[in-house]
Amino acid sequence: MNITRENIDNLNVVLNVKIEKQDYEQKVADALNDYKKKARIDGFRPGKVPLGLINKLYRKPVLAEEINKIISGSLSDYLVNEKLKVLGEPLPHIEDRQPIDFDTDETFEFKFDLGLAPEFEVKVSHKDKVPFYKIIVDDSITGKYVESYSQRFGSFESVETPAEKDIVKGEITQLDENNMPLEAGFHVDDAMLNTEFIQDPEFKERLLQVKKGDTLIADLKKAYPNDSEVAGLLKTDKAKVENLKGNFNILVKDIMRFKKAEVNQELFDKVYGPGNVKSVEEFRAKISEEAEMHLKEDSEYKFRIDVKDMLMKKLKISLPEVFLKRWLLAINEGKFTREQIDADYSKFEEDLKWQLLKDKILEENNIQVTEDDLKQISRDIARMQFRQYGMNDVPEEHLEKFAERMLQQEEDRNNIKSKAVERKVIDFVKGVVKVDEKEISTDKFNKLFEK
Repeated sequence: MNITRENIDNLNVVLNVKIEKQDYEQKVADALNDYKKKARIDGFRPGKVPLGLINKLYRKPVLAEEINKIISGSLSDYLVNEKLKVLGEPLPHIEDRQPIDFDTDETFEFKFDLGLAPEFEVKVSHKDKVPFYKIIVDDSITGKYVESYSQRFGSFESVETPAEKDIVKGEITQLDENNMPLEAGFHVDDAMLNTEFIQDPEFKERLLQVKKGDTLIADLKKAYPNDSEVAGLLKTDKAKVENLKGNFNILVKDIMRFKKAEVNQELFDKVYGPGNVKSVEEFRAKISEEAEMHLKEDSEYKFRIDVKDMLMKKLKISLPEVFLKRWLLAINEGKFTREQIDADYSKFEEDLKWQLLKDKILEENNIQVTEDDLKQISRDIARMQFRQYGMNDVPEEHLEKFAERMLQQEEDRNNIKSKAVERKVIDFVKGVVKVDEKEISTDKFNKLFEK
């Protein structure tokens, strides 16, 4: 077996793989002998099928399989031994495809196209300056957090008459053309009518005047022109209300008004645990710490974007575009068309260049991503997810178990590893470049993303 290399240019290579009879002959013979021992063919006892018949039935597929194994193994070995950094995977050569005759040929030749990763250098030093925006935590931010917690831990209370945005709870019954209960019609015991979403002014005005125990008749399709809202109210599928006609009787059972939680000890305990905060001043101080931590995460996110932009501007490389588009089309066969690949290629190319750049920084600076790094990131992700549900003081052992479960899922683990690689790269760059720290308000910080 012999592999020769033809360099088309710095990014494209053609490999010619030549397989001789001695490369596969013994492997094919061994496989056919194995078939002979196991074959079950009418008229012959097990293990007594003539080898000539075995050859006739199985030699061609066995030969093809062994050839494919030799090609796969030899290409992998060649890429490792020659230290070729390829992009994607080898593809059958787009030209000069010779027909193969497994019945008569003894020597087989195959050509494969390779796309190579470009050689490049990216140097960073203290001469490079990257801004780090420190977001100021002022009273307005603290106030927004207080308002958010008051909303999150608010509750509904029963009132006598409804106002805008109140919810009327009632029993809804579908009526016939005589406004009598329709047999087998819709009936919901605990419907929730949100006055804010009602589109029919006349019905809305009547609903805002009801009291508990009142009844009123209305056309729900007129009240709620959106079929999805009607379906939700009747607890059914949208398709079942598309042709809905007629009135419904509404028996008012209760009127509910949302009330924000008062800023008192009860709220302090719900947010930060019993007894951890004992006054409004302590509450606002604790919120300021929390806001500062969250805003620092936003600052770090913007810093990562700016580091990437700085590095990518330094990266002056080309990629084997024609090859990569062929490869993307091949691995996404049936999923994407050539036109879709062309339209999305620029985004793919940018992501690939960023990946090459990160790998280069890790390799040149001998930076390793360890299992501890993965565990730390998975814990950070777990902590952030718990915070979204208002759980700010989750015990470390719970975070640890949640993180371990994530790392056991292949897709989650790959995503976490990608985050770990990027964090390592950003941390390295942060330690080399000049970090230009700037204080900034939240409004001005948010405008940075509008560019």
